[in-house]
Amino acid sequence: MPIWGLPFLFWAVAAATQDCPPQCTCQALETMGLRVDCEGRGLTTLPALPPHTRHLLLANNSLSSVPPGAFDHLPQLWNLNVTQNPWHCDCRLTYLRLWLEDHMPQALMHMYCASPALATGRPLGQLTGYQLGNCGWQLPPFWVYPRVWWDVALAAVAVLSLVLLIGLLRTSTKSLD
Repeated sequence: MPIWGLPFLFWAVAAATQDCPPQCTCQALETMGLRVDCEGRGLTTLPALPPHTRHLLLANNSLSSVPPGAFDHLPQLWNLNVTQNPWHCDCRLTYLRLWLEDHMPQALMHMYCASPALATGRPLGQLTGYQLGNCGWQLPPFWVYPRVWWDVALAAVAVLSLVLLIGLLRTSTKSLD
């Protein structure tokens, strides 16, 4: 690299690391992007991550879930370490599980659940949908829908009308006899 390119390189590195979360350290990678190291920082929630994050280290924290869409703004992210966290393996972990299945499926076997009791000590990759809990994909009972009650009322009116019609026909046929 020519000497005149060094100031440009330093400017690019400084610009890339300025969005680094205060509780993490960031390092510019030679292959473009950032290595964001948040390991062992006692994090309970995911910090705001720079958009050029390529390597994200979140191991050995106190994370129990990841909000849906947390990595959607990180198109360069291809290395994620989320081991050694007390993961609460329920519906709130569905996003992370699906993201890992798409990008790093082998990592699912290294994420162990700390709770609930049904999942404790098991890798996230071994859990079924039932073990993750009711994540809203089950239909609510039929009587919850307002339309059901409208249909019930309409059926009751139809049955009552039919009973009245039969009664009217019987009385009219008796009077003809």
